[in-house]
Amino acid sequence: MYLPRFPIAASLIGASLMVSSAAYADTLTRDNGAAVGDNQNSQTAGPTGPVLLQDVQLLQKLQRFDRERIPERVVHARGTGVHGEFVASDDASDLSKATVFRKGEHTPVFVRFSAVVHGNHSPETLRDPRGFATKFYTADGNWDLVGNNFPTFFIRDAIKFPDMVHAFKPDPRTNLDDDSRRFDFFSHVPEATRTLTLLYSNEGTPASYRTMDGNGVHAYKLVNAKGEVNYVKFHWKSLQGLKNLDPKQVAEVQSKDYSHLTHDLVAAINKGDFPKWDLYVQVVKPEDLAKFDFDPLDATKIWPGIPERKIGQMVLNKNVDNFFQETEQVAMAPANVVPGIEPSEDRLLQGRVFSYADTQLYRVGPNVMSLPINEPRVKVNNGNQDGPLNTGHTTTGVNYEPSRLNPRPAVEEARYSQLPLSGSTQQAKIQKEQNFKQAGDLYRSYSEKDRKDLIQSFGESLATTDTESKNIMLSFLYKADPEYGTGVSKVANGDLAKVKQLAAALQD
Repeated sequence: MYLPRFPIAASLIGASLMVSSAAYADTLTRDNGAAVGDNQNSQTAGPTGPVLLQDVQLLQKLQRFDRERIPERVVHARGTGVHGEFVASDDASDLSKATVFRKGEHTPVFVRFSAVVHGNHSPETLRDPRGFATKFYTADGNWDLVGNNFPTFFIRDAIKFPDMVHAFKPDPRTNLDDDSRRFDFFSHVPEATRTLTLLYSNEGTPASYRTMDGNGVHAYKLVNAKGEVNYVKFHWKSLQGLKNLDPKQVAEVQSKDYSHLTHDLVAAINKGDFPKWDLYVQVVKPEDLAKFDFDPLDATKIWPGIPERKIGQMVLNKNVDNFFQETEQVAMAPANVVPGIEPSEDRLLQGRVFSYADTQLYRVGPNVMSLPINEPRVKVNNGNQDGPLNTGHTTTGVNYEPSRLNPRPAVEEARYSQLPLSGSTQQAKIQKEQNFKQAGDLYRSYSEKDRKDLIQSFGESLATTDTESKNIMLSFLYKADPEYGTGVSKVANGDLAKVKQLAAALQD
């Protein structure tokens, strides 16, 4: 007997479907059909608390997003990996009990530089943020500092990450890039103004991986042996200086070499010209977080005026032996921290702590951490078992804990620091957004030539956007700096009068 693919009789569900579709026409839902109450803000423990695991919309979006590509990375697909060493140059024990920061400590590292949006074989001249991810093989276990060349990011909440990347990726109908889709999205995201300014400046097209800085982007927490907590931001400073390509140079380079960043780095190391970066931290005490006129845990912000303290230097001195086994299989994740280094309550970082580790388990497999490029220097001792590509040799029958037969006690000193919480769970924006001030400061910091290049590059991309989204985007730039907004409006053929009107209604 033939059974229909959907055997439930329409007569039994028709009435309920009519009610449902009438009540929820075009309503945003989860995969189970349930309506979404808030798709802009993750659930947090009060206004400043960490993100809650019970936020099923956040988790489902990130889980589905992490599994969108096989096997290429969804983001950061085009990458270059290099080995090296980090040496701690300052005694930072006042900040952290992590061994990696002990003065004189030598720690092997693996760095993966990358483009963010574009695919595995895309030209390296394309405008994009650049990933700057460092795996430290420390004496306490592996620590991954996963960041970018930009010190800020486009969004402040991980619940928007899949949407942002979808907007940046090619149109799903044609597989062609479409600026209008990007600005349709970003016209709803004013906090992206500073990072978009970086992207459309010449910093969006670096001349070399060696001549760009790196940043952890997020605030992290460092905890010392006394249990004292400080919030920090990490910054890599290139000792080769900074060098970017202007639009004319981009066209010249791309016509000759679509892998200029990789060629430059590999060639420099092969001839013994080892690139170096100094690592700096900015430090803020917990009691000083409330003194900022913006939320200092917002990943779209820098920390102006906070001194930088040098804590070490990294030298990259060996190219990979096998690109796939090392560069492609390396699994960077902000979840890889060691005692003395913890995630902060940054809403974007909280989502990345889950999502990056999750996507590596999907992309490479459940035993990804036992591959040579990801294996820590210290012995791994837990009850994890089985799964594809398990190359271990376990001889004990105890794959659980606690056990008297084969005890594996926890270490009291490895406990997370405590965070006082108040308030109720919520889904709401952060309280101090300040979306435009730092974008204006950045624009005014550029030279006259760099400002002109920025205006031209941004205006050309914005020109094909629908009128409403275009004018909203231009109002963000005008609010940041009137000269900036006016210049881009001229290139993009915006309505300057409307732009000024919209900007006047914006609050920073």
